[in-house]
Amino acid sequence: MSIEIKVPTVGESITEVTLVKWIKKDGDWVERDEVIAELESEKATFEINAEQAGVLKTIAKEDDTLKIGDIACTIDTDAPRPAGSVVKAEAPKEVAKPAVVADNPTKVAADVKATPVAAAIIADKKIDTKTVTPSGSNGKIVKQDVLEALNNPGRKPGVELFGRNSRPEKMSNLRKTVSRRLVEAKNTTAMLTTFNEVDMSAIMEIRAKNKDKFKEKHGVNLGFMSFFTKACCFALQEWPAVNASIEGENIVYHDYCDVSIAVSAPKGLVVPVIRNAESLSMAGIEQAVVNLATKAKENKLTIDEMSGGTFTITNGGIFGSLMSTPIINIPQSAILGMHKIQERPMAINGQVVIKPMMYLALSYDHRLIDGRESVSFLVRVKELLENPALLLFGKEPVKSLLEL
Repeated sequence: MSIEIKVPTVGESITEVTLVKWIKKDGDWVERDEVIAELESEKATFEINAEQAGVLKTIAKEDDTLKIGDIACTIDTDAPRPAGSVVKAEAPKEVAKPAVVADNPTKVAADVKATPVAAAIIADKKIDTKTVTPSGSNGKIVKQDVLEALNNPGRKPGVELFGRNSRPEKMSNLRKTVSRRLVEAKNTTAMLTTFNEVDMSAIMEIRAKNKDKFKEKHGVNLGFMSFFTKACCFALQEWPAVNASIEGENIVYHDYCDVSIAVSAPKGLVVPVIRNAESLSMAGIEQAVVNLATKAKENKLTIDEMSGGTFTITNGGIFGSLMSTPIINIPQSAILGMHKIQERPMAINGQVVIKPMMYLALSYDHRLIDGRESVSFLVRVKELLENPALLLFGKEPVKSLLEL
């Protein structure tokens, strides 16, 4: 009996997917529940599994666009199981053998064609002939070929150093979605950006003193993202418009903080969500960041993990960005951009002091957020980061104790 494997439903708004790669090939024996293909929707990458054991017959091809419910392949469940183990033993890896230098330095391997001068240089310099591109007649290596290999170590043979080649590559569904949403954000919001800078001395000192104990107790590193997420959650609750969104003619305010974090994945930018970040501890936030970032790099994020979100934080500093204007992640109304920490001279009490400074950028939708809210929000984030003790209660401990 032959059973059909169809493209599964992956979300209410998803109508088509792209078949990215066949994990198993046509004619392969597959076990039940074994991953056989990788699909990509406009929001996420997911896998399809064999529903029964048998021989795979592929129908769709890689890079094909399939509708939900289309038949991707069939499995012949009546086919006989291959004799022996279904797992192919790996061939032993070839161990590189040390080059043998002949007594006569002008001799090279018998299967290598080279002029006498070229052969002498190869033997003297112990050059791997695989790195040399022959240009002589009948594939013979000449002196100039060997000199080129010596002057350009690591360059692949036959590859032009400066070429004029171009190649078309189909845009992935994820990249299409990112492109569409970025253009939509620019065209449908009154986007503005306000800047500030924060002295990272206090946070860096806390991390230096406590990172080892933190890792030992919680099993995750103490990064910057937990400090920024905590600070933003306090500020978002004080300035709810920054945590709101526009739906038709209504403004929707959120009592919770679902913080999206921009992550660079192999197939493009994805923005998974930390749910109820305002209720999480520092360790809880760091663990959520690690889990989501790991899934993003492995293309295993689900649509639910990337849906929603009331506010976004993006960190261009990990790539060396000193300042930028991030684009709003619609339908959200604001996004905070973190940047590179750089030592700069600062005037403090009439003295020039070197401080580790970071520029912060808040891009916001001016239809919903006025200058007062945006600037005040960013100033509040700066205050909380420069005085991390405030992150305990959102205000000074003494004032919290006295309920002032």
